[in-house]
Amino acid sequence: MTDYISAAGLQIATPLFDLVRDEIAPGTGVEPESVWKGLSDIVRDLGPRNRALLEKRDELQATIDGWYNERTGEEISPSELEGFLRNIGYVVPEGPDFAITTQGVDEEISTIAGPQLVVPVDNARYALNAANARWGSLYDAFYGTNVISEEEGAHRSGPYNPIRGEKVIARTDAFLDATVPLERGSYVDVTRFSVNAGTLVASREDGSTTQLKDPARFVGYRETDGLANVILLRRHGLHIEIQIDPEHPIGQTHKAGVKDVVLESAMTTIMDCEDSVAAVDAEDKARVYGNWAGIMKGTLETSLEKGGRTITRRLAADREYLSPSGEPFKLQGRSLLLVRTVGAHMLTDIVLTANGDQVPESFVDALITVLAAMHDLQRTAGPRNSRCASVYIVKPKQHGPDEVALSVELFERVERILGLAPDTAKIGIMDEERRTTVNLKECIRAASRRVIFINTGFLDRTGDEMHTAMEGGAMIPKPEIKSAPWMLAYEDWNVDIGLETGLAGHAQIGKGMWAMPDEMRAMVDSKAAHPEAGANTAWVPSPTAATLHAMHYHQVDVAARQKELVSRGRASFANILTPPLMAPGRELSAEEIQSELDNNAQGILGYVVRWVEQGVGCSKVPDINDVGLMEDRATLRISSQHIANWLHHGVTDEAQVNATLKRMAEVVDRQNEGDDEYRNMAPNFDSSLAFQAAKELVFEGCNEPNGYTERVLTRRRREFKGRQSE
Repeated sequence: MTDYISAAGLQIATPLFDLVRDEIAPGTGVEPESVWKGLSDIVRDLGPRNRALLEKRDELQATIDGWYNERTGEEISPSELEGFLRNIGYVVPEGPDFAITTQGVDEEISTIAGPQLVVPVDNARYALNAANARWGSLYDAFYGTNVISEEEGAHRSGPYNPIRGEKVIARTDAFLDATVPLERGSYVDVTRFSVNAGTLVASREDGSTTQLKDPARFVGYRETDGLANVILLRRHGLHIEIQIDPEHPIGQTHKAGVKDVVLESAMTTIMDCEDSVAAVDAEDKARVYGNWAGIMKGTLETSLEKGGRTITRRLAADREYLSPSGEPFKLQGRSLLLVRTVGAHMLTDIVLTANGDQVPESFVDALITVLAAMHDLQRTAGPRNSRCASVYIVKPKQHGPDEVALSVELFERVERILGLAPDTAKIGIMDEERRTTVNLKECIRAASRRVIFINTGFLDRTGDEMHTAMEGGAMIPKPEIKSAPWMLAYEDWNVDIGLETGLAGHAQIGKGMWAMPDEMRAMVDSKAAHPEAGANTAWVPSPTAATLHAMHYHQVDVAARQKELVSRGRASFANILTPPLMAPGRELSAEEIQSELDNNAQGILGYVVRWVEQGVGCSKVPDINDVGLMEDRATLRISSQHIANWLHHGVTDEAQVNATLKRMAEVVDRQNEGDDEYRNMAPNFDSSLAFQAAKELVFEGCNEPNGYTERVLTRRRREFKGRQSE
């Protein structure tokens, strides 16, 4: 049972009340009483609008369902579908052209293109690792991943392998040659780096010297005893450190004594309170808010055992250099941090009204996360997150411009409560729901003074696509959806609308996650497509992946690419409105159906069992082929909706799905044999809360609003925690 403290007509869960009073409010100049009074006013004034907008979602979905049912068996043209959606207000009229006017945006968002991490903020170690992933070793990234083959004796297991080390150095030299080339020759030939009268000089094996082809790319250095030991280079706004130490074990193997090449990597990181977090009660949310506050105060620390010793992790310091002319300067040592709050559909009992009603969790998230960020906004000395005095809030699961407008009003109320300047709280719009995609220009207009981010997300967007067209017919197999007409148009449309509304040079246009953290060679080979598509950021699953993906932003001048794309015209709106339904008369074989069910069921169970019984909101889950995939609620949403759709349209039946779930539960149990905290689902399926949650997500998937998974997961996780406390 949760204990509550009454304040301003609300009932505040004791862990949250104590956290605000003791750790978050002190030092901000805001009294806790003002926080709760402000929240009470927000709940009273904005709660009815939030509820009405959720009801609007349900009304529109019911109308769409009925329309599809009336046309069962008919061929529906895109123009007919568009006319219907406009008539019911699902697609709203588009207003005149405009450009966003967002001010006070840090350069990591406004002008520098680079990778973006997303990390669960409830895990202090992960959060600190991600915040510190602004800089990453390219040597380590090459050595420790499959980007470099293990052929010809270049294995990566065991102690340091000099054969692999030589390949790492060669691959790094090739990167430098392509990115910051010398006037003559290759980095392979360099025997010494020095700084002479503000110029970088590279001595070569033949006794000659050379300089950079573009001397302006040399922007700084560090030195010891008059000798440069760090060379700082820059291209497309991103920095490269060449670290020199001939006495270092790696430096001893390099002609010029280079011990490492370090890239500016994760330029931005989303500290996530949403899809990657399993926070279901006041205790969980206090940990979420407490970690975010600790990061904003610069005090968060965590200890871990590594190599037989205790290591303390804390936020990295800024990095110090001398300019070519010898003037000292600093660069940020940490990724610029954004925070993602929960969606408007989530209600919570961490705060209750006087009548005992739950309140929108997004209201609490907005107020508490901005209050915590005031420690950063008011800092006058030491490292800061935002040098422009902004708070960056990523808003997920918004359906159309009216919901974005409510978020903007919520931010305005939070600023007034906390005494902050107007437009301090910036908004990142997740383009992951169908009504947001088709109304994206109007969504951006609704936040035109605050928007700093739009992005695409294949998984949630596909989940909403399937739920919206649930009555339209059976969906194509999931692997085919990535190349479906609507998906290709959606990816281009997001960039087109972003450029059309002036985001270039002011805000991020983002692309989605690379889901296979162990398949870095494939990522390096393919993810250059994101900056080529005009996106100035894209999600990666780890700090190592951020370092590798950073190479793509050296290769592609995103700002120049965006200028090229402005004139291409919008992607096809008709294609966006074409749901991924199986063509009339298409018959899947029994093998195709079972394979798809196996894949979806295994992914659902592998994720749900950790969420419900271990409280892990995001993790690397082995797929049916034992390939590790980064899974969060978005992946669960698409898989559960896909099976629900096939059940609904008779592609499969309850008996086959039940049998598949039980068989895949045994597979997941085997995949987790090495986890001492894991509880098998088989053979006692009826007593496994994780297994029951998975069944509920599938068999009730058509009835869950928008196909979301949070309600089932939260209820089952709380049930599990209740059992453990008995």
